[in-house]
Amino acid sequence: MANILNLLADNKGARYKSKRLGRGIGSGKGKTCGRGGKGQTARSGVAINGFEGGQMPIYRRLPKRGFHNYNRKELEGVNLLMLQKLIDRKEIDASKPITTAVLVAVGLAAGDKDGIKLLAKGEIKSKVTIEVDAASVSAIAAVEKSGGKVSIVEKKVAASGEKKAKKTSTSK
Repeated sequence: MANILNLLADNKGARYKSKRLGRGIGSGKGKTCGRGGKGQTARSGVAINGFEGGQMPIYRRLPKRGFHNYNRKELEGVNLLMLQKLIDRKEIDASKPITTAVLVAVGLAAGDKDGIKLLAKGEIKSKVTIEVDAASVSAIAAVEKSGGKVSIVEKKVAASGEKKAKKTSTSK
């Protein structure tokens, strides 16, 4: 069979030819290329975010709402269902205490947040001892129903008033 690679072509209209800018007044997009006159918007790399042509912008028309707590602790949720699955697969030893380090090691939690919270989705059949940063009331009840125990571990935070003294050396 003859070589047909040189006969292959796109369907008609499959490739859009972009308008060539700045190619004379007869093209319709000459001189300023559709950008108007001089100024900030005629230059490249300009995006005036939130500017509405002099009209009061929406972020100033609407009132401020809500509150953002900077001291908030962002916890990662771990469900009893996933915990039981890993115990059934023998990836977690139920006879040893299940700590946050164990949960991160088996991939149940990423460990990049402020802590881990035990949640009650699913049920747990194994008798386990779990050490987490927080737990829902229903999760604690479910673990205790199966004969286990949940202990909440408080993270030690250094007092903000304490500052380490810097060692300074002076040489003469």
